[in-house]
Amino acid sequence: LIEQAEQGVDYFTIHAGVLLRYVPMTANRMTGIVSRGGSIMAKWCLAHHKESFLYTHFEDICEIMKAYDVAFSLGDGLRPGSIYDANDDAQLGELKTLGELTQVAWKHDVQVMIEGPGHVPMQLIKENMDLQLEQCHEAPFYTLGPLTTDIAPGYDHITSGIGAAMIGWYGTAMLCYVTPKEHLGLPDKDDVKEGIITYKLAAHAADLAKGHPGAQIRDNALSKARFEFRWDDQFNLGLDPEKAKSFHDETLPKESAKVAHFCSMCGPHFCSMKITQDVREYAAKEGLNEADALAKGMEVKAVEFVKQGAEVYRKV
Repeated sequence: LIEQAEQGVDYFTIHAGVLLRYVPMTANRMTGIVSRGGSIMAKWCLAHHKESFLYTHFEDICEIMKAYDVAFSLGDGLRPGSIYDANDDAQLGELKTLGELTQVAWKHDVQVMIEGPGHVPMQLIKENMDLQLEQCHEAPFYTLGPLTTDIAPGYDHITSGIGAAMIGWYGTAMLCYVTPKEHLGLPDKDDVKEGIITYKLAAHAADLAKGHPGAQIRDNALSKARFEFRWDDQFNLGLDPEKAKSFHDETLPKESAKVAHFCSMCGPHFCSMKITQDVREYAAKEGLNEADALAKGMEVKAVEFVKQGAEVYRKV
């Protein structure tokens, strides 16, 4: 610890909540102990049949942390590794211990954040957040997702992004992102990009739900650009401008398409936003509100239809 603190590390993850008495609680789990640090400490406790030295020497560790102004990330070594194991006695027992250790660290003027799960179905996410706030005295919560289902290897950035948005709304302080390679292998730079963008999306959705000042400004700006067919502004205001532009270019690659008042989904004649703009322009020209303009426009088109022979299908 001292060697790394000398090098300038900002925070250490310490799995001090994995106690000897909690280890048997994991015996009937679907996936056992999935935390690397948690499994190492559990094995140490069983091998020596002693309480974790990280727990018994926690105050000594606090003195090192204070001396070097390093923060604690109190690790969730008994986090659930499957939906089946979520919110079990082992997980919640450790959480209570982390709350106890939080107060010890604060007594030494050391900053603390609490690591959270993991794999949690949507209906149990709020309970996780509420218990953490209560038992850890509102210390910042830092969650890995949580993943809301186990059935999507290759898409766990999405399964966890759902949980991240929810727990972000309920009050977590920091999100640890997940890549598409989770459970499958070491991510490459493209996986990292995909995971980070997914989590920026989740965090922003949570900020919107919480009503953070300024959170909706970017949404409003993009929506206005979309309605006004400012395609380049749409791309650049999004989380991944390159991907948005490449998708648009697949069907409308010409530069002229970047100012067109339609996309390839509905084409030039059936774009809902273009039709709405036409209705507004017609209403302004005729001095009508939009509802009256629609009614009058329908009458005009009905007369025009009859004059042209009232044929549903035209010969071309």
